[in-house]
Amino acid sequence: MAKSCRWLQERIKHWTKPASSILIIGAVSDLTCSHADLVVENALLRQQLIVLNRQIKRPQLTNLDRFHLVVLSHFTKFWKQAIHIVQPDTLLRWHRELFGMYWRKKSQGKPKITAETIALIEKIAKENQLWGAERIRGELLKLGLVVSKRTIQKYMPKDRQEHSRATTGRHS
Repeated sequence: MAKSCRWLQERIKHWTKPASSILIIGAVSDLTCSHADLVVENALLRQQLIVLNRQIKRPQLTNLDRFHLVVLSHFTKFWKQAIHIVQPDTLLRWHRELFGMYWRKKSQGKPKITAETIALIEKIAKENQLWGAERIRGELLKLGLVVSKRTIQKYMPKDRQEHSRATTGRHS
């Protein structure tokens, strides 16, 4: 029994021992990498170890873990070799989602034009019932205000837009 147990332990050591040729190739490739790449690769590996040490079964990554992995992978060209707990495609998907969240957040909030410009659009639209957004845009350009047609439509009074559709016979 003890002999078979010892044999099993030796087999497990042999299976889990990294192949020396892979170790040598890895060491040689590390010599060709820059110091910054090695530091970032080390940080990527540490972040993955943090995640793995938190769980017993399948690792559950938090949004902060995903953020760390995406940001760290951005700083090295060897990120595919350093990522082990997720697929590279998964990391790329997270990067796209993070990029989308950034731009959604950036586009929300205060209007891109001043309150005076919004008031001017509303005033011109009210005083000139037959003018559309393109005509109002032209008048604003004469005043040196660059505003898109879509933005003007956004701030035109709603009842006026419905009235102009009814008079021209257009339906949306």
